[in-house]
Amino acid sequence: MKPLKLVVAGPVAAGKTTFVRTLSETAVVDTDEVATEAIGKASTTVAMDFGTLDVGGVPLQLFGTPGQDRFDFMWEILSEGALGLVLLVHGQRPADFPRARDILEFITSRIPVPFVIGVTHQDLEPVWRPDEVADYFGVEHHQAVGLDATRADSAVAVLLRLLALIEEQEGASVADAPGPTPSAGEPGA
Repeated sequence: MKPLKLVVAGPVAAGKTTFVRTLSETAVVDTDEVATEAIGKASTTVAMDFGTLDVGGVPLQLFGTPGQDRFDFMWEILSEGALGLVLLVHGQRPADFPRARDILEFITSRIPVPFVIGVTHQDLEPVWRPDEVADYFGVEHHQAVGLDATRADSAVAVLLRLLALIEEQEGASVADAPGPTPSAGEPGA
């Protein structure tokens, strides 16, 4: 079975790299570099994070996008051939929600795929809850899931929700869905 390609996107510091690292069963390919701008953390993804895992017999490829505006050209490149999107937002940073909405609209307008919004940092207080974030984004409450990106069980729950949405849209099991054909330069190409 060909692996299913999923994209993990969101603003800076939403938890994308942590999410991919937590879930991947193989060594993660990442492109973290020292941040040259004041972004609230020491390093940042400049191209992508890539990891793989198997969920219920379904092989998955996770492609994490950069969050900084200057690397936004990577969003469309990494989204090509994807079957689903995990948009991560930091639950304590509502000021980042408009940027997250821009990212969501950019990706889904070019590649209309099922998506879930993962609301990170649910282990902290105060934090926006998934239903509040769903209301902000104007999506169904089942499309927003709270998580702690450092915990595998929490991150897998997000993927299971996304896989259920993909199955609902495809009308078949994701195990039967065609996997992506790697583009030049992608792992497996």
